[in-house]
Amino acid sequence: MSSIEINSVLVENRLFKPSATFTAKARLKAEDLEALYKRAEEDYEGFWGDLAKQHIDWHSPFTTILDDSLAPHYKWFTDGTMNVSYNCIDRHLENKSEKTAIIFEGETGDTRHISYQQLHDDVCQFANVLKAKGINKGDRIVIYMPMVPEAVIAMQACARIGAIHSVVFGGFSAESLRDRINDAQAVMVITADGGTRGGKIVELKKETDKALSKGCASIKNVIVLKRSGQDITMQDGRDSWWSDTIEGQDKTCEPEWVNAEDPLFLLYTSGSTGKPKGIQHASAGYLLNAVITNLWVFDLQDNDIFWCTADVGWITGHTYVAYGPLAAGSTIVMYEGAPVVPDAGRFWQMCEQHKVTVFYTAPTAIRALMKFGDDYPNRYDLSSIRLLGTVGEPINPEAWMWYHTVIGKERCPIVDTWWQTETGAHVLTPVPGVTATKPGSCTLPLPGMAADIVNEDGKSITEANTGGYLVITKPWPSMVRTVWGDDERYVDTYFPKFDGKYYLAGDSARRDDDGYFWIMGRIDDVLNVSGHRLGTMEIESALVANEAVIEAAVVGRPHDLKGESIVAFVICKGDRPVGDDAEKMVASLRNWVGEQIGAIAKPDDIRFADGLPKTRSGKIMRRLLRTIAAGEEITSDTSTLENEAVVEQLQGKV
Repeated sequence: MSSIEINSVLVENRLFKPSATFTAKARLKAEDLEALYKRAEEDYEGFWGDLAKQHIDWHSPFTTILDDSLAPHYKWFTDGTMNVSYNCIDRHLENKSEKTAIIFEGETGDTRHISYQQLHDDVCQFANVLKAKGINKGDRIVIYMPMVPEAVIAMQACARIGAIHSVVFGGFSAESLRDRINDAQAVMVITADGGTRGGKIVELKKETDKALSKGCASIKNVIVLKRSGQDITMQDGRDSWWSDTIEGQDKTCEPEWVNAEDPLFLLYTSGSTGKPKGIQHASAGYLLNAVITNLWVFDLQDNDIFWCTADVGWITGHTYVAYGPLAAGSTIVMYEGAPVVPDAGRFWQMCEQHKVTVFYTAPTAIRALMKFGDDYPNRYDLSSIRLLGTVGEPINPEAWMWYHTVIGKERCPIVDTWWQTETGAHVLTPVPGVTATKPGSCTLPLPGMAADIVNEDGKSITEANTGGYLVITKPWPSMVRTVWGDDERYVDTYFPKFDGKYYLAGDSARRDDDGYFWIMGRIDDVLNVSGHRLGTMEIESALVANEAVIEAAVVGRPHDLKGESIVAFVICKGDRPVGDDAEKMVASLRNWVGEQIGAIAKPDDIRFADGLPKTRSGKIMRRLLRTIAAGEEITSDTSTLENEAVVEQLQGKV
């Protein structure tokens, strides 16, 4: 990939400084942040060692900070022992035992408040269940559950006894579940009879049975939470009800003191080959970045109510629901259900009801709710919110401004966070009491995160608005340790270039005149059109900047003359245009993009639908869009789509 020139028309220069009111109460002040950067620059290992001593309670302290002898298989704090569950729960009991740890709300309106003491008791009871079922340190357990407190309890119970959990998102099919079980050689599945989303029952136990019927020989036990209440099949000798297993179990369970480098969890993420990769995270290093980013980036304080809307089936739900906020002693909100049930005001109603102070969600959700207009959020008192966050993909400036003005009332900082399953925690993000923000930019690396943008030769690109490879040039504690069972794939995927010296993020990025980072899209989402390299995110941002467009996704397809042609999938405000209206809209949008970027960036094909093909977590299935754009037969699994009907619309069949 050569350097990518960026048209200056699309460079966003609006600057939003933190308010004096927020800064006065913020955990990190400018001088604190400057001191952290200076410490990391002068003594990188000492910087991380200090933080590990400050934020983790150790059973036996470490003397080695970083072991790079087998690079790029880096290890941190290798001779220290600790327990993640102890750090998330037990250490708070002396002063916060009655503090609410989890506020839960179901889609039908049922609510629960769970204190730290109750969470401790529930985790210990379930940890004792696991031990009674023969689970040992290092065994793998698959968790396939709805977004309910028991999912976090199961994760924490695994951590408590040193078992390795692998959470599989409840929207995945039986085939996907089976593949993950077999790759991890899991010995147990923890699931539920069903979950609720969009008024429908997600039949988790039924899917589990399907997966196990197709060959999962390693599974010995299945524990089933009674949640939805529908009839299910229970297999004698293998399946047990959660409620039956915890009956009579002791509410104390001594934590297993594990080595800092012992695996905490596996989380499967998509790979270029189509076979999911089991990302392996270590215990202490992962927890350290989880804790500090919750404190630095979300400014979590004793009275905060933190709602990260992510499902625990994704890394965001691990770091910013199940582990980081609890390790920081905070109160989290969990919601099982869709954001538009019973209407598009559900998120905002919950923010008012539970007095949410820090709200963290995805640009996809923001754009979807934005489509319903300002009336829904304006019905509710959102004055408790003091900080907003966004995660999962770059946010376009229009959505950022709506979030800022309508939800934040122009008083709440927005932390636009870039990170990955593999990084474990935030890498590029504003620090809310210090960093001035720009709509659409994830701003700057956190202290200790050595992010850079380099060219094909691995040299840092200093020219403003010139894109290249986003890399991280130094190891950090929460980085992926390996791909489960495949060290070679780990090296080939994340250290394939630059003599293995840099972690390759797989994203292209640029820096503006102020040094702020802008994510342009995946490396394989940079199109080569007639010799010109165009970032798909740049074209998408141009489309969404048009007042008629609510969301857009751009992919390339092979072209005999140009190499690649540009295909845009667009959701318009109001009704989906058809017939003559569609033709007029296509012409208008092509001209618009030409004005914003240049004629070379005009989409060759624009298709309209009521939505984009997304998983139930809100992730756009871009591989599916490439298949549709190329006119190829769809052979991939579409069972995880939120709305399968949009596929036929995008194919032009309806």
